[in-house]
Amino acid sequence: MKKNNFITGLLFLLVGMICLVTALLFETKLNSLLSGFAGAGISSGIVMLWKYYYWIRPENKDKYKEKIEKENVELHDERKEMLRDKSGRYAYILGLIVLSISIVVFSILGSLEIVGDTRLIVLYLGGLLVFQYIIGVIIYKKLSKKY
Repeated sequence: MKKNNFITGLLFLLVGMICLVTALLFETKLNSLLSGFAGAGISSGIVMLWKYYYWIRPENKDKYKEKIEKENVELHDERKEMLRDKSGRYAYILGLIVLSISIVVFSILGSLEIVGDTRLIVLYLGGLLVFQYIIGVIIYKKLSKKY
């Protein structure tokens, strides 16, 4: 396993700890956001460090080498690359359509003073992110069955 994974894990853990300390020591309007970043950074950092430790152990070296070879085959398979590109393009186009409609809807809601709070917009954008990921996976699976 690359040393880069270890360093990245340490950085995530460090940033998570800094966010946690900042959230605990200072009273700001960003405490909830800092707490979320702290949880994300600490948990992902610990997982990355654990994976690094697991894969560098001598008894797991052969399994890791086999895993990396499988990943390389999956990543560089021309058919799968083409399908990923195509599904990404379709998800991108659908995202553009949804964003275009959203601009109009939020403009109307803003003019009618229905949307004054940014929480609704943040929740909407989070939902849009999840939508684009899921639609990309669904399109990839359909294209994979088709071709």
